[in-house]
Amino acid sequence: MCVPQPLHHVTQPLFCRVVDFLLKAIMRTMWFVGGFHRVAVKGRQALPTEAAILTLAPHSSYFDAIPVTMTMSSIVMKAESRDIPIWGTLIRYIRPVFVSRSDQDSRRKTVEEIRRRAQSNGRWPQIMIFPEGTCTNRTCLITFKPGAFIPGVPVQPVVLRYPNKLDTITWTWQGPGASDAASLCVQFLPVYSPSEEEKRNPALYASNVRCVMAEALGVSVTDYTFEDCQLALAEGQLRLPADTCLLEFARLVRGLGLKPEKLEKDLDKYSESAKVKRGEKIGLPEFAAYLEVPVSSVLEDMFSLFDEGGGGEMDLREYVVALSVVCRPSQTLDTIQLAFKMYGSQEDSSIDEADLSCILRTALGVAELPVADLFQAIDGEEKGRITF
Repeated sequence: MCVPQPLHHVTQPLFCRVVDFLLKAIMRTMWFVGGFHRVAVKGRQALPTEAAILTLAPHSSYFDAIPVTMTMSSIVMKAESRDIPIWGTLIRYIRPVFVSRSDQDSRRKTVEEIRRRAQSNGRWPQIMIFPEGTCTNRTCLITFKPGAFIPGVPVQPVVLRYPNKLDTITWTWQGPGASDAASLCVQFLPVYSPSEEEKRNPALYASNVRCVMAEALGVSVTDYTFEDCQLALAEGQLRLPADTCLLEFARLVRGLGLKPEKLEKDLDKYSESAKVKRGEKIGLPEFAAYLEVPVSSVLEDMFSLFDEGGGGEMDLREYVVALSVVCRPSQTLDTIQLAFKMYGSQEDSSIDEADLSCILRTALGVAELPVADLFQAIDGEEKGRITF
């Protein structure tokens, strides 16, 4: 068997080239049988020495794997895939970057491996990355994740189009669709070389490449991210109504340079600080000091989400509850427990009707709810307070 190894700028052995050709032929036959009778290619694929990373968008279906099988480029995928019979062997042949979901440090290791390969001067195959991080409906490009841009090397943007009139391709959150004599156009755009500022700022680099790809596709861009999709369509108990402001809150959190995945570790610290206030209202300067960020238009917008009366004051507990939902959207019970700790009395952690209303509004994004009836149903002994 031809064992996958770095290229080292040498010509592949004849056996490896034969295997490579056969795999491409098998994959093309598979896609043809699946309905893709025509795959058009525009532009020229750059050499690994010109662009070590290929960024593909929009990502809307498992059919987006066709360019991978056409080029035999490496991809980033979960480690469990290598254990799949036959398929796992084929996957290992294209030298993927494996991500382990059980390894808490996996994200950092993945970024380091991408950086190592990208900076190897062509000794490894190109890496194809879908920077959106999830499937969308192709009407716009969501925020790109920075992983492909952290190495600070040139990338080649690749845009995907499905010209068939009836959309039988899109696979977002509701499951795969079916293909019926579909067609695909893969367009390789010119290599994008980052400026010195973009090398220092991967988020800026990602944003600029996204704009180039959006212009080529003729679609708009949006600030929504993969995490927002998780928030809006999380599995489990949480079901946000369409008019919730939590998605806007999540966007503002990122706008302040705060990362939910890091804030989750500090939720208990935030909740303890908010509990000490015992519902005492604070102003914008105090809120800025609490978050350890300067006063800005983004912070003012976030503050206004909680300043419902327009009096220039807010309750820190509402911010912490909303932050808990954004950090762990599928763990509603944990958010409710956190809220009860902050709103509950010192003696027995019980809350009154007003507190219950606030918890439900911020934890579930529910603006209109018969709280009085719900409270009365729970407060069977009519004490005027309930305990979680």
